[in-house]
Amino acid sequence: MRISLGAVSRPLESLKNKTGSWAVKIPKINEDKCLGCGECRMVCPDGCIELVDVEGRKVAKVDYDYCKGCGICSDVCPANAIEMVEKVIE
Repeated sequence: MRISLGAVSRPLESLKNKTGSWAVKIPKINEDKCLGCGECRMVCPDGCIELVDVEGRKVAKVDYDYCKGCGICSDVCPANAIEMVEKVIE
């Protein structure tokens, strides 16, 4: 018998479960303030933040398909570049 304790048993299996619909608030990143330090990326429990190139510098970008809106990224941002805002339901 195979028992799974909450771990992903097959690589990339969790990508099928878009959990962003759970969020009530979402992080809004001010690209002008973002230092591109990656602190938010390192603490994101869902791994949905990446650093992307914007006009020759790195800035954080959130994949809202997977962001549950926990706000940890906003709490650790040294530049206060991440604000938690109400999610607009389309």
